[in-house]
Amino acid sequence: MFKVSLLTSAHLEVLLSLCVDTSEPSVDVLNLAHGAQRNFRKAEDLVLSVVFFNITCVPQTNPSPVWTWSCRSDRCEKQLVVEGETAQALDACKLLCGEYRVLWPKPTGVVQLGTSIAIISQHAITAELSRSGRELSPKVAELFRGATKLFRDNVVGLGKGIGPIRSVGRSLLIEATITDTETASFKSNTDESYRLEISETTNGRINSSIVAATFFGFRHALETLLQLTIYNDVTQELQILDKALITDSPVFPHRVDYMRLALKGMPLCSLVYNAPICAGILLDTARNFISVESIKRTLNGMAASKLNTFHWHITDSHSFPFEVESYPQLTQYGAYTTSKVFTPADIRTVVEYARVRGVRVVPEFDAPAHVGEGWQWAGPNVTVCVKAEPWTSYCVEPPCGQLNPTNGTVYEILGEIYKEMFKLFDSDIFHMGGDEVNFNCWNSTEEIVTWLSNKGLGRQEEDFLELWDEFQTKALIKVEEANGGASLPIVLWTSGLTGKGHVEKYLDKERYIIQIWTTGSDELIGELVNKGYRIIVSNYDALYFDCGFGAWVGEGNNWCSPYIGWQKVYMNSPYDIVTNLGVNLTSDVRAQILGSEATLWTEQVDDSSVDGRLWPRSSAMAERLWSNPAESWREAEYRMLHHRERLVQRGVQPESLEPLWCLQNHGYCYL
Repeated sequence: MFKVSLLTSAHLEVLLSLCVDTSEPSVDVLNLAHGAQRNFRKAEDLVLSVVFFNITCVPQTNPSPVWTWSCRSDRCEKQLVVEGETAQALDACKLLCGEYRVLWPKPTGVVQLGTSIAIISQHAITAELSRSGRELSPKVAELFRGATKLFRDNVVGLGKGIGPIRSVGRSLLIEATITDTETASFKSNTDESYRLEISETTNGRINSSIVAATFFGFRHALETLLQLTIYNDVTQELQILDKALITDSPVFPHRVDYMRLALKGMPLCSLVYNAPICAGILLDTARNFISVESIKRTLNGMAASKLNTFHWHITDSHSFPFEVESYPQLTQYGAYTTSKVFTPADIRTVVEYARVRGVRVVPEFDAPAHVGEGWQWAGPNVTVCVKAEPWTSYCVEPPCGQLNPTNGTVYEILGEIYKEMFKLFDSDIFHMGGDEVNFNCWNSTEEIVTWLSNKGLGRQEEDFLELWDEFQTKALIKVEEANGGASLPIVLWTSGLTGKGHVEKYLDKERYIIQIWTTGSDELIGELVNKGYRIIVSNYDALYFDCGFGAWVGEGNNWCSPYIGWQKVYMNSPYDIVTNLGVNLTSDVRAQILGSEATLWTEQVDDSSVDGRLWPRSSAMAERLWSNPAESWREAEYRMLHHRERLVQRGVQPESLEPLWCLQNHGYCYL
């Protein structure tokens, strides 16, 4: 029986650590202690009560393992435990086996990994700034605290669902030096490099030294450190590699997850705007609504895979879930239900949740096509062809809808939408969509045809391109006004404006970045690069993760089948795509190829299936864009299987790639 008159977190930790070695506190005591901690949290250091704890140490009865794993030829081989031998856990073997162990993506610089591991205590993980470094700004300091707390939570979570964590172990000190103490927002020129060193001090402490140019590099170093930490299910201990030296930075700085909810590649990059290369995910949240909780899981996967930009395709012709305070009618008319709406508070939550995980959120407002639901209140002819039939004559998929470029109300509403987006999304780039405009829709609208006639234009393709250019010019002015009068990089999808032979007539290469959604063999890619345009590659034959399922209009398979396996995603190199089209890969050309985005359009996806469509395939793209490995997917397969399990541990629900037997028997699942 223990009597405590001063109840603090420190006391509770001592009480809960009384049972060591082969015993753990009983469930009743754990519940009592945690409940008491909650009750006294608000006045933690005041003498409030006398609390009695009756601690019963319950011996663990785990049977002795019959299997062990040992590293041979860079593989962990499964063997029966012989008498007198101590079994080694599979994760402990993997932490000591192979050049890159279980790191994902693999580092691009120096990689020196030790050959032994140390036990650490979950109650003795601390992080502090180096005494030689400068004081962080308040915002960066807040991010530092958030990222280190997330690290500790993830370390403790390593044993979740597997077994208890013994309380004994060494302390782990993370000592950080962050050179840029002011940058708290990810920008296109943000330095993500880091140096990580793990060592053992003379007093037995494990020390992790991190040197990074920015908070975002520091966060990546924490992720690497976390991947060098395991829960040993044989000894029920937290263990870490006790010696390591890693220097690392991405090959493609723009690494994006675009959920359309579309998931695309990285942050957008630009020579003119001094931006880095890109990699990320695009997520479409309009065709089917995707909840904030699901978006958070996507961001957790991105953090684990070192993707840095979440491209949010937030509205479309199907629904308008983005709440615009200036025009609440947009969601009143356009949201599927009152609960399927993204409020300003929701968006701020997503942006900050992403930021502490090293991810920038880039908004896309797709126009002049892909609009419809939500605009019905705006007046006659603001939108045209909404729900027009037969839909095959007016759009690529139902429901149809486009903005009317000749109607001044269009630009008034767009201006307010843009203003609120810039207020909520902390991004230095903006995606204006601009794909799949249907000229037959405009050609069937009397007001538009009359406008063309008054301008001395006809009704041919080149005339409608002039009309589209009119829209893009006016909409861009509204974007710049929303951005306080400042210009910024603008992204557009490949479309009629970017067509063969006339892209330079409509789009300034110094201003626009072109996102490729056609196949990787499209000759237009080579033309755009040769003309000096910067590109982001989202070729649908490798990076459209909605492909390969049953049709949702008609029967058979959907339009972009077949299904795309992680192996093809891994081998989809933006550099190879360009060189295969005959482009000479000079240093200038490399700078124009900003990276890739994986995309998820959600016609057939919702909260129940979004994780499996995105993961772990987005992680395959992440290593391609971070490391651009010369090796094939075969050399990465075993690390990929482990990383998939890591995503599960982080709360993501990725698709299973192979039977678990393959993970436990490295090298036997081949063809």
